Amino acid sequence: MTATRESVKVVLAQPRGFCAGVERAIDIVERALEKFGAPVYVRHEIVHNKFVVDTLRERGAIFVEEIDEIPTGAVTVFSAHGVARKVEDGALVRELDVIDATCPLVTKVHKEGRRYAAKGYDIVLIGHIGHPEVEGTLGQIPGTVHVLSEVEEVSSLTVADEDRVAFVTQTTLSVNDTKDVIAELKNRFPNIVGPDTRDICYATQNRQTAVIAMAKQVDLLLVVGAHNSSNSNRLREIGENYGIPSYLIEDASMFDPSWLEGVKTVGITAGASAPETLVQETIARLRNYREVSVETLDGVEENVHFKLPRELADVPRKEDAMKAWAVNPA
Repeated sequence: MTATRESVKVVLAQPRGFCAGVERAIDIVERALEKFGAPVYVRHEIVHNKFVVDTLRERGAIFVEEIDEIPTGAVTVFSAHGVARKVEDGALVRELDVIDATCPLVTKVHKEGRRYAAKGYDIVLIGHIGHPEVEGTLGQIPGTVHVLSEVEEVSSLTVADEDRVAFVTQTTLSVNDTKDVIAELKNRFPNIVGPDTRDICYATQNRQTAVIAMAKQVDLLLVVGAHNSSNSNRLREIGENYGIPSYLIEDASMFDPSWLEGVKTVGITAGASAPETLVQETIARLRNYREVSVETLDGVEENVHFKLPRELADVPRKEDAMKAWAVNPA
């Protein structure tokens, strides 16, 4: 007689996975390949996810780090993180046929920064030095920009005029991530100006709110996402802050069955660059070790969609192109 396996309940966060900016960026690469044929060059990872990058590479995308790696005149896509002005200028020199996949919310930060710079403000960019989005934003804003991410860094800021200071934020940080730094900035610089909290990336905030709600009812948290993904790392940190064993896994192969010891409920979410197919593969792997039941938490139903660049708006998206992501074609 076969022994009955232990059971575990899987609770899926809502929302999780792809945000509108990521969907748009991937869509741009796929439609560019459809319209122009391979190869299409992409400057930097289109989004922070190895599975996505590898899948697009198989379809004919070539990923490079620098513009000078791209042949003169080639079709080129800028990643969702945005690029510095010098990258744009380099593309012009090489006469590249550029399609910009920068997330519109990132572009909005660039515009706000330039507006403050034109008025002579010192600008504080709340974000992580070295992140591609921060590097791109720094290269889009003329004038003086200070990058910081911790409350303790505010006291050491040196500005030209304490009454002319503005702030902008990295989009992959939520209201919760930035509120303490913003509060300290306002305490030190009472006349500081910056965007309304409603301008913070909706997707980052929604995914963090979903994990906070989930944390009250799970014994283990799995975050599907890349280790160089800022928002994915933050989701894992939130779980840890609630005292839950929390692991960031790039795919199902990274799951360690020993994590299930004593666990009755597993929470699963995914960073904004992680496709749903990786979530489903993780659930399938759990079924190798436990009887699994699955439920999805109530949460925000995101219906945000960003417009495509004009040159690709009339290119039909192949329905089978989205099968790799396990989401419905937009």
